[in-house]
Amino acid sequence: MSPLIQRARPASTDQHWSMLLFESLSAGVMAILIGFVAVLAVVGVYVIIVWPLTFWDLANLGLEKYDSWVSTVLWSIFAGGSLAGYWFFSGAAFKPKAKPNANQPARVSRARR
Repeated sequence: MSPLIQRARPASTDQHWSMLLFESLSAGVMAILIGFVAVLAVVGVYVIIVWPLTFWDLANLGLEKYDSWVSTVLWSIFAGGSLAGYWFFSGAAFKPKAKPNANQPARVSRARR
């Protein structure tokens, strides 16, 4: 058969559930990575600008009281990224929204009555 002949594509474009799960979890990992890069950028600005000018070492902020929230925040970012990945990779983000029913009568304002 010549490579110029177009072949019929399969009718189904649904993904296997394991691939959709892998893509969704990968989006969660990417969300963690983006957050990590943002934290590194803030630390980089601190190290390059704030520390040389002020020698402020952040010792008196008391960040230890937020230690128990770190795990919860990281898992929440992962879960949110995974849900956003599922929404995106499943195709739900690209489905057209349902139009309102055309059989409903138009509402008349009280001023016209």
